[in-house]
Formats: sequence, C-alpha cells, structure tokens
Amino acid sequence: MEKWKKVLHTVFCLELDNGRLNLFETFPALKRFFYNRRYFAWIRTFGDIVFLVLILLGLFGPQEADRNVMLFLAWGVWWTSVVLSWFFVGRMWCAFCPFPGLARLLQNLKLSRLRSPPKWLVCKGLHLATAGFFFIIWVETVTDMKHSPFSTALLLLSIVLGATLMGILYRGYTWCRYLCPLGKIIGSAATMALTEFRADPAKCAQCKDFACRRGRPGKKPCPVFLGAYHARNNLVCLVCGHCLTLCAHDSPALYLRHPLREQIINKGRYVTCGYVIPLLMGSQLARFIYETPYFGWLQNLLGYGPTVTFTLLFGVSTLFFIQFIRLGSHLFVYYEDELFGRFSPMVPVVLPLAFTGELVYRLDYFLRNVGDFLPTLGRQMRWNLLLAYHFTVPPEFIRFTGLFLIFLGTLGGLYTIRYLCRYEFEGLVPRKNQVLIYLLLGVFVFLYVFSFSARY
Repeated sequence: MEKWKKVLHTVFCLELDNGRLNLFETFPALKRFFYNRRYFAWIRTFGDIVFLVLILLGLFGPQEADRNVMLFLAWGVWWTSVVLSWFFVGRMWCAFCPFPGLARLLQNLKLSRLRSPPKWLVCKGLHLATAGFFFIIWVETVTDMKHSPFSTALLLLSIVLGATLMGILYRGYTWCRYLCPLGKIIGSAATMALTEFRADPAKCAQCKDFACRRGRPGKKPCPVFLGAYHARNNLVCLVCGHCLTLCAHDSPALYLRHPLREQIINKGRYVTCGYVIPLLMGSQLARFIYETPYFGWLQNLLGYGPTVTFTLLFGVSTLFFIQFIRLGSHLFVYYEDELFGRFSPMVPVVLPLAFTGELVYRLDYFLRNVGDFLPTLGRQMRWNLLLAYHFTVPPEFIRFTGLFLIFLGTLGGLYTIRYLCRYEFEGLVPRKNQVLIYLLLGVFVFLYVFSFSARY
C-alpha cells in the first residue's frame, strides 16, 4: 500500500528537485522485463508480422473501405495506441516499432555499410522529419487516405523503405534518430510522459569505458547513438533498455514523474517542441474544421477546391499559433537568460492541449468506426455470422469524450501558467500579463472546442 501512495504522490505532486520514483526499485518485475532482451525481441517480431500483414492486405486485399479491416487496424487501433502511449511510456513505442525491422535484419546479416550518419543529416534531420510528418497529415486529409487500403499500405511501405535505406547506408537506427516523421512528434509528446529513462550521474561518474554508447565485444551500443548518460530528456531516448545489459554499474533506470515536470524545467527550450507544437496545433484546427460544414462555406468563399482550401487553412492556422505562442512567451517577460539561453515559456503552456488535441482527433476516428469492425471482417472473410454484430457509438459520447480530453489539456495549461508565474518567474510577470496569458490560452481552448463540437 505504501508504494502506491508514493506512486500517486509522484504523479500528482510536482516537485522539481526530488519528484521522481525509481520504478525498477519499486517494481522489481519491471526491471526483470527490461533486462530480459528476449521479451523485446518477441514483441518486435510480433509487430513486424502484424505490419507485414497490414501492408499485404492494403496492397492485395479488397479496396472497398467496408470490406478491408486494415484501415481500422492502421488508423484506428495502431495510430490511437501510439498517441495514447505518448502520455505513459514516452518513446517506448519506438523500441518496438516495425518500420526499422527490415533494416535491423539486414544489419544483423552484415549487409550494411555501418557508417556514421553524415553531418548534413545530423544538422537538417529535424527539419526534414518535421516536414515529413506534416506532409503525411496533409496527404492523409486531402486524399482521404483513411478510406483507401492501397494508399495506406503505400504510406506504410514508404516509411519501411526509408528506414531500410538508412539502415543499409548507416549504422544503428539512423532513420529513427534523424529522419523518422513520427519520431519527432513522438519525442516532443514524450516530454510530458509519466515516465522517463535516465542514468544515475553518480554511478556514471565511475565509468571508464562508456559501453552504453560505444558498445562491447559482441554487443551493439545504443541504437540511436545516445548512451544512457546522455539521456537528459525524452526527445531521443527510445526506452528500449538496450543500455542496461551494457552498463557495469546498474546506472540506467525507469522513473515515474509528474507529467509536466520536464516541460516546466526546460520552459520551452527544446528546438524540436518549438517547431512541432504550433504546426501540430495548426494542423489540428484545420483537420477539425475540414470535417465541419464551415469548411464548405470557406471553400465557396475562397473559390478554390478542397485541396487548396485545406492547404491555405493549414498554413494560416499554423501562422496564427506561431505568432500567438510567441506573443505569450513575451508576456512572461523573462524568456532569455545568459546561462539558460533563449526559451519559450508559452510552449509548455500549450503543449498539453496540443497533444490531447491529437488524441481527440485519433480517438474520434476509432470511436466512429469501432462498431463496424466485426461486420467489415465478416465481409472481407465471408463470415456472414459477423454481419449482425454492428453497433454505433452514440455521437454524444464521442463529443463528451473529446471535450473531456480538451478539458484535461486545458487544466495542464492552467497549472503550468500558475506554476511558472508563482514559482519559476516569481515576481517577474506583471499581474496584467498573467491575465493576458490566461486569456490567450482561453482563445486556443475556444478554437479547439468550437471546431471539434461543430462536427456534431
């Protein structure tokens, strides 16, 4: 009972200095799971097989949306599960990701050049990966890819081929570290996860060989070239536990924490979050409006087709959030420090809303289509018995669930404003500015609630 009290205290009481709980010490079975590498291999193999089946179903299966379950499994189950995982285990999904599966196999067969990533990739990877993710969102929306098995399969296959090519040319998970379109968004979201994978600095100070980053004879190093002692945030670490068997000092561990702890400590200093958050919020607003009657009105007003109209809406929405996030950061007054560098305090304020907004969008698709999964499987496999198991999730329930999640994201933003103004920037933010920051967050929340509710 005592350990569960510690768990609840850690999750709900924000303490920046000692606000973490070592889950390996509290739950030894969890540590054994990470140390037994066969578990990870089995899960990865299962994921590789499932994705192979999904791609084959998309390429060669029925192309009618109501006769191919791969659409719901890909866009409903897989995407929604990935988004949910952000809030609990950070980038751990990347440890089991099937996209680099073929690349991993080729590297094990010594069919890779195993060279280090070039400098241009290290420098420009963030921009390329971010652009790739939002290109996927754009294509997903304007092509109605969620209703096309073949297009969905091509999307999955293109990412697999990209990861395979990088795996042939360079060592480790170069694709995952620098170019994966999903990696940057998952990394940004992982900064507000309930868990973090970190090394103990005191134990690492005793290390002489840094095997977690360099490897040992017969054992490969960290697949994303990080090493446990360099994992200071959740942006890059895959939580794969690979470094555990390399470390001679039992330094790395999985910690439980308050979900806003990392963002408040860094106050929007991450360049990745600075890029991703306004783009993500802009895309969400555009995607919400795209499925409302207001989009048709906007299309008639502009006189363009749906593709051009959505592109303009996407761009304008993104610029809106960029400028207003910048305005919010200036309202905090204190946004640059000689030692800390330049940061953006408004980013941690809106980050909970941004990522709960993505969960709202993906969960909406899941709830709308889950009732037709068994009948679709029946039509595809010609099992007529399953056709009778259709049901519909009430729209009121879907709307309530979405609004509740937006409410939770709003609470996260309000809590962050209060904490920053009261403790981190105590006495530095004028009362008038604090009111304006709250109003600014209120504008964002209103846009989310209005655009989402208009769909029902």
